[in-house]
Amino acid sequence: MVHGTRDELLDRLAEAVGAVTVAHPTRVAIDGPPAAGKTTLADELAVVLRAQGREVIRATIDDFLFPRAQRYPRGEYSAVGCYHDTHDYRALKRVLLDPLGPGGDRRFQPAVYDGATDAVLSPPVVTAPADAVLVFDGVFLLRPELVDRWELRVFVSTALEKTVDRAVVRERRVSTRADVERRWRERYIPSQHLYLATAQPTQHADIVVHNDEPQRPVWETRTR
Repeated sequence: MVHGTRDELLDRLAEAVGAVTVAHPTRVAIDGPPAAGKTTLADELAVVLRAQGREVIRATIDDFLFPRAQRYPRGEYSAVGCYHDTHDYRALKRVLLDPLGPGGDRRFQPAVYDGATDAVLSPPVVTAPADAVLVFDGVFLLRPELVDRWELRVFVSTALEKTVDRAVVRERRVSTRADVERRWRERYIPSQHLYLATAQPTQHADIVVHNDEPQRPVWETRTR
């Protein structure tokens, strides 16, 4: 375990990215529970990598959701549905992860879904340079369908009860505390328990970040 500052953590992650030697873009997963701090960490890492001269493709699992009408066949608060019915992994692999991977042509699309309008997207195809870095954040990224698609795997670990309080603060303008707590306690937290039990993501991670105190993080490097 290493205790350090936020900047030291970001330097460690950037060092890990730089240590990857492949002939195609480096694909980095920033995984973890909702409200664990994945998006913030991914955004900050992207800034550091760009300052080092790397071209960064910044993308998120939230842009690879199924349309709302397809996401809730088991009910809006189903934890099993959250894990199995929410994300379009086939599209994610087809338009982003596989084109950037070994044997890919580096022609990619960064999204297939617009959450604001609940609409399918088809953005222009872009060609990435071979030394680009994909920084991708989201839940369930180290599940069996995706685990072999990453050159660097980061898991952001936070006490699940703490994520409820963070979510209440984060979503206070659009949801009541009761609504947020119900989603977290009935859908999101149980789905994370299911994920942890079945996919064991921390066993596949290269770096586990303990993010209970974001400005005083603790991290550990795993051998896999």
